[in-house]
Amino acid sequence: MRTREVNVKYNDLELAFEFISSGDPYETVAYVSRSTGQTYVCSEMAGVDEIPKDVLENDDYAEIPNRYDLDLGKNLVWEFVDRQIPGLKNKVQRIFSRRGAYSRYKAFLAELELLDAWHRFEDERTTEALLGWCESEGIPIEE
Repeated sequence: MRTREVNVKYNDLELAFEFISSGDPYETVAYVSRSTGQTYVCSEMAGVDEIPKDVLENDDYAEIPNRYDLDLGKNLVWEFVDRQIPGLKNKVQRIFSRRGAYSRYKAFLAELELLDAWHRFEDERTTEALLGWCESEGIPIEE
C-alpha cells in the first residue's frame, strides 16, 4: 500500500543522482521514498549502505536512475557539438575513439573556451532529465 506522497527536495535527489553517476554504471544504487522524500544510497566500493531492508518489496521506493539510464552520456556530447562546434565534429569523434575520452574532450573544450558553456548545457539537460523522470514516476519536487 502506497502512503501519502510528499515533495522531494531537488538538491537531495540531485546529490543521490550524482553519487550513483560518478562511478561505473550499476556499481552504486539509490532510492527515494515517495512518502518521506528521503533518499538512500548504497555503494559497496565506498562502503555505504543506507538502503532500507524492504526497498524491493515496497512500492514507496523508486530507484533513482543514473546518467546512462537518462541518456546523458555521449548523446549529450553530440547534441552540444552539433549546436556549438559542428565544424569540429570529426575532431570530437577522434577524441571519443579511445579510452579517457571525457577528460580529453573537456581539455579540448577548455582550449576553445567552451568548458563553462558545456557545464551549463550539461547541468540544464541533467535537470530536465531528472525532473522528467520525477514526473513520469509521480514524484513531486519541492519548489
